[in-house]
Formats: sequence, structure tokens, C-alpha cells
Amino acid sequence: MADIKALEYSTLKVPYEILNKKFRAAQKVIDREVSLVVNASNDLTNGLGSVPVKVGEITGFLDGVVQKLQSLKRKSEECLSQEEACLRHCRARLDHIKEHANGRKSAELVWKKKRLDRMLVDHCLRSGYYETAIKLAKDSQIEEFVDIELFLISRKVEESLLRREIGPCLAWCYENKSKLRKFKSNLEFNVRMQEFIELVRRGDKMEAVRYARKHFPPANVDGTMTKEIQRAMALLAFKPGTSCSPYRELFDLERWAQLVMQFRRENFQLHQLNDQSALAVTLQAGLSALKTPHCYQEGHKSSECPVCSHPLNILGRPLPYAHCAQSRLVCPMSGHIMNENNPPMVLPNGYVYGENALRGMANENDGRVTCPKTKETFRVEQADKVYVM
Repeated sequence: MADIKALEYSTLKVPYEILNKKFRAAQKVIDREVSLVVNASNDLTNGLGSVPVKVGEITGFLDGVVQKLQSLKRKSEECLSQEEACLRHCRARLDHIKEHANGRKSAELVWKKKRLDRMLVDHCLRSGYYETAIKLAKDSQIEEFVDIELFLISRKVEESLLRREIGPCLAWCYENKSKLRKFKSNLEFNVRMQEFIELVRRGDKMEAVRYARKHFPPANVDGTMTKEIQRAMALLAFKPGTSCSPYRELFDLERWAQLVMQFRRENFQLHQLNDQSALAVTLQAGLSALKTPHCYQEGHKSSECPVCSHPLNILGRPLPYAHCAQSRLVCPMSGHIMNENNPPMVLPNGYVYGENALRGMANENDGRVTCPKTKETFRVEQADKVYVM
């Protein structure tokens, strides 16, 4: 169960966070509608208390109360429907994870295949291959077990930032402002800052000043954002082609890509997602468990070792080597462990192989063995036992 707890955390956490978000939004909507109903009821009560009572006014007040109650009912049903959909989503994922406890071997293999497909879909979504991810999820029938909708919403915001449009990102910040405030996000401020810079870049400096007065926070006691705001206002004195630092960096268009990366990090943090996909983490853990210095030495690579293969060899280069408390000798010819039943034998050229592999080759070649590394041929009697202390 250790791998389930480690790899399936986001599988349940993401729909739970979405449900929590829907609940909070619904609470605000219902509170607002209830306040409108109370106001309409107060108007009716005040109307009944007036002398003389006018039938037309009372009818209007009653119609207002009925209208507000109908609006409350309609929006309550909409919110309830959205929350029930989220609950069904959570239940479907929970049932899917519980299938892992099925004792049948065939069921476990099917479940692991689905988990691999989910990892691939998640990795494709993070890498920007949205169409591939959607098609794989549909073909594998795992749409409800992956977070495609979340990444599609993220995709719209990221693409708008790359087009230098801030509207969708600001709307996302407003929608999640309570959560963003909790982990002290400055994404909205950075987006506002970038819009100010674009106004200065276009030469519309008066509009930039008005924008800064409206959207930049006032200087506070602890000086938060004060330095950034001062630097931004000094930008009014420079042209976009300036070579003066740090104003040259403020005009750099690469800041839009930095905003995309910041949005992506905070979106993952908001939904309790890791920065790396589960596929990348799992692959790196497996490579680290198998990686040895021989994997990167010419002439010592093994065709049986995954890390020695070219693509995985590149992926494993920055990873740490495996920690082997008890090392074992493996015959590079047969892949079998060399022990008392298969003692290591050294050929005259210095290469070591298992006795069983050398005896098998000698029986097929009139007592001769050929070294797979150097292609040299020797009599099997020339091989000597190796004793490891």
C-alpha cells in the first residue's frame, strides 16, 4: 500500500479541492440570494405597516418576494447539482483505488495497466500534448480518473498570457483569491505590473500612471511590494530599448513566460499537485535504484540493464547512484548471479564471467570460449577462479 499512498494522493485530492471550491462558491451565492429574499420580505413588511395600505404596492412587494424565492431555489438547485457531480467524481475515483485490494491476479494487472495509462495522460497534459492525452484517456476509458478539465482551464490561461492578455489570468486570481491569499501569492500583483509595463512600452505613460494608482497597493508599514512599485514608476523615465539594469529586465518580453511558469506552479499548489508528474517521479526512482557507475563506462554496459539503454541513460545521468548495502556479482554473459553454484571465472584477458556460461559455451565449441567483449578465443582450461574477499 505504500506506493498507493505515495502515487494516488493527487487522484483523490484534486476532486476534493474542486468540491471544496464549489461548496465555498455555492455558499456565497446562497448567502447573497438569501439576503435579497430578506430585503424583499422587509419591503413587504414595511408596506403592510403603512397607512393606508395600497393593494397595488402590496402586490408588487409580493411579486418581488416570489421572484427572489424562485431565484434562490433555481440557484440552490444549480449549486447542488454541481456539488453532486463532484461527489460522484470523488466516489468513482475512490472505488477505482479500492479495486487494487482485489485479491485476483488478473484484476490487479488490469488495475496497474489503468494506472500506467493515467500516469501517461497526466504526463502528456503537463507537457502540453492535450489532444494526445484526451485520445488516450478516451481509448482507455479513464476520463473520470484523470484531471483533463483542470489542465484545459490552465491551458486557456497560459495561452492568453503568451498572447499578452491578462483578463483570463486575473479572472482566475479573483475566483481563487481566498486560497491564493493563504499562501501569500503575488501572482495578481505581477500580472498587474506586467500590464503597467506594457502601457509604458506603448508610450501611454499617463494611462500607465492612472493604472498604477488604481491597481497597485499603497505603501504599507512592512514595505511589501514598495521596492517593486518604486522601480516600476521609475520605468516611466526610460525607453523600451534601454540598456540600464534593472529597467532593461523589466522591459524583457521573457517576463510573460515567467508569468506562465508562476501561474502553473501556483495552480498546482492550489490543487495539491506535485511539480513533476507521477510518471517522472516513478521513472526517476526506478532508474536511481538501478544506476551504477558501470552504466556510464564504455565496455561495461549491459543489454539487460535498463539504465544502460540510450534514452534512459540520458534521463538517469543527473540522478544519484543506487545504494547497495550488499552487492552481487552478475555474469555479463548470462545475466545470472555468480555465487558458489556459479563461481566467477577470469579469462586471460582479464574479463570475468560465470562458470556455467563458460562451460556451456565450451561444450558447444570443442572446449573453446570466446570473450564477448574482445572477441578473443581461449581454451576453457585457461580460465581461473576468482575469489572475492
